[in-house]
Amino acid sequence: MQDSHSTSALNNFRKAVVAGDFLVTAEVAPPKGGDPSHMIEMTATLKGRVHAVNITDGSRAVLGMSSLAASVILSQQGIEPICQIACRDRNKIGIQADLMGAHALGIRNVLALTGDPVKAGDHPDAKPVFDLESIRLLRLIRNMNEGFNYNQKSLKDGALDIFPGAAVDPQLKSWSGLQSRFAKKVEAGAQFFQSQLVTDFEKFEKFMAQIASEYNKPVLAGIFLFKSAKNADFIKRMVPGVHIPDQIIDRLAKAEHPIQEGMKIAAEQVKIAKDLCQGVHIMAVKREDLIAPILDLAGVGKVN
Repeated sequence: MQDSHSTSALNNFRKAVVAGDFLVTAEVAPPKGGDPSHMIEMTATLKGRVHAVNITDGSRAVLGMSSLAASVILSQQGIEPICQIACRDRNKIGIQADLMGAHALGIRNVLALTGDPVKAGDHPDAKPVFDLESIRLLRLIRNMNEGFNYNQKSLKDGALDIFPGAAVDPQLKSWSGLQSRFAKKVEAGAQFFQSQLVTDFEKFEKFMAQIASEYNKPVLAGIFLFKSAKNADFIKRMVPGVHIPDQIIDRLAKAEHPIQEGMKIAAEQVKIAKDLCQGVHIMAVKREDLIAPILDLAGVGKVN
């Protein structure tokens, strides 16, 4: 059992959401094997700089350690996790079991995701499940928070207390589709939104003004650290739905120190986001140690 101090520490992200603070989260990939030491080393640099750390759940359908297990490891290190749960790999029985386990282990923040297609990953012949998708997963979490399982049967050993969030892509081509899914996710119980990486801030501002503003739920703009022109071009070509302007790629290509230029670009984007939304979600794949310097460049201080 966790003591009252550790349980309290795990609720800092929710408290910051309720207080209306400017939210800062980061994304970390779980280990590719049984040794979590690199993940622990990277996230240690984030203490006091982010409200919570997302642990991905088979992002891009690539194998990694269980998001739930990695979340528990980080919580033991004093880092508040946001446990991502994707619907691709588990049926509704498995997902409910994981939600119960997360609650019992003190993991309260969950990001509900549909999951990337299996064919995009490193096990293309694996069998996809998709018993649920993100909106139905959010509804399931709401049911379990009210003390009922998927079949509306009472949870005999007590209701859960999960703080659910959802993903949003403000640069989606279909404006009506974006509006519809955002509304449905709010109705299903999403308490916060983390966006896919944002590069078109004019479109993001339009999204905030015309869609998100109606619902009073915090949106965290996705900020990605591009390490080089080659890195940015790869993401542009390989990640579905991502648009990276040529001017960013050209700027990285001309830079004497591309990773430093990438940090400057990310910091500039954080500054823009501060005027448009309630937070940022920073993705710096395998270089999470650069997130604190990016925040320094952007003038974002320590979090409470």
